[in-house]
Amino acid sequence: MSDRHRNRPLSRAFAAPVRAMNRILGTTDGTTDRRPGHAGSGVVDCAVYAAGLRLPGDFTPDEALKTACSRDDAFVWLGLHEPSEESMAAIAHTYGLHELAVEDAVKAEQRPKLEQFGSVHFLAMRTARYVPHSEITENSQVVETGQMMIFVGEQFVITVRHGDASELGSVRADLESQRADLIEQGPWAVAYAVTDRVVDHYVAVADQVESDLELIEEGVFSRDHASPIPAIYQMKRELVEFRRAVVPLQRPLAMIVAIVPKRIGKYFRDVQDHLTRTVEQVSSFDDLLNSILQARLAQVTVDQNNDMRKIAAWAAIATVWTAGAGIYGMNFSFMPELTWKYGYASWWLIILVVSVLLYRVFRRSGWL
Repeated sequence: MSDRHRNRPLSRAFAAPVRAMNRILGTTDGTTDRRPGHAGSGVVDCAVYAAGLRLPGDFTPDEALKTACSRDDAFVWLGLHEPSEESMAAIAHTYGLHELAVEDAVKAEQRPKLEQFGSVHFLAMRTARYVPHSEITENSQVVETGQMMIFVGEQFVITVRHGDASELGSVRADLESQRADLIEQGPWAVAYAVTDRVVDHYVAVADQVESDLELIEEGVFSRDHASPIPAIYQMKRELVEFRRAVVPLQRPLAMIVAIVPKRIGKYFRDVQDHLTRTVEQVSSFDDLLNSILQARLAQVTVDQNNDMRKIAAWAAIATVWTAGAGIYGMNFSFMPELTWKYGYASWWLIILVVSVLLYRVFRRSGWL
């Protein structure tokens, strides 16, 4: 079998809500490009491509596959957004998809993976999107994840997206208008373009998260506004969610590079490089956040010690007053200075002088 007819990956697009970023191209809600005639079926677009060009006309999934099979240089790109079990079952029957892969595509609760069912490859990914916010709190949502699946067959590619992020309308438009030479290479080229979009979102999310971590770090070492510990723990939870999307995708990408034709493999290697850099960046975020948390906990301990020293210093000063009042509050008839004309004024003077001396001593030692 030639490279042109090798098994091509069917990617499940785990399109969970990916954080809205101005820098991410084409982040729309993913449903605006849905074509008439597919309402309620989950079909966003269904097109037939031959020799790198999209054939004119609207096709149903059945018609598109028949048209593609009538030519050696044609394939179908069927885009789905949160399809129902019924519509997915009908598509699976038409395109010969395995029931286990179809179940995963509907439920969209899979870790990133690559599986092969006969001549069809199934790629599952998780998408990520940065959620803008004014400040980090214990309830802030920073990273929003979704799911994307891709089915790749010999003459078709089916993308299944869950969530409103990582829409593929702009990816399709870019391939059709500017990269006909790439789409001419078949379904694996579409799988590359979709995977590249998902990983580009990872890069953008990582950049935004890095900015948030810098703000948290500045807050920790700022005496005016220290970052609260609950907010730091919330950021750690968000990073864990992001890591679950990014890190597990390394193995499926490595497997794809090993099985796709060489002419398309170089594109996947580029995506693999971007993913590797993002994984390293996310790992460094985790280390940095742990350091920030430890620094904040140490700060809390130091602040508590400072408060205890201040309390102890003021308690020592108050003891002078308590001792003086206690001594002369005793009910004895023969006590010195009781009949002295300047006894009361002298008592006040002594107490004030001792208090001021103690205050200066504590002040110089840093206790006050």
